[in-house]
Amino acid sequence: MSQITARIPDNLLAELDAAASSLRRSRADVIRQAVEYYLDDYEDLRAAVSVLRDPADPVLDWKSVRRELLDQD
Repeated sequence: MSQITARIPDNLLAELDAAASSLRRSRADVIRQAVEYYLDDYEDLRAAVSVLRDPADPVLDWKSVRRELLDQD
């Protein structure tokens, strides 16, 4: 496992320590989990943007879609 060093503002450190204490975990555990969550969200966002930029993906007209959905039984 690798080690990194980061500088964070004092107020953020206080929040980190409070969270770690409340969760009964170390700072490192809270930071590791936060980075994992961030990277998962980042990957989801990257995939969504990729789909939105795909020219083969059709753009649907909301009025047409709504009409089709409401006309169904």
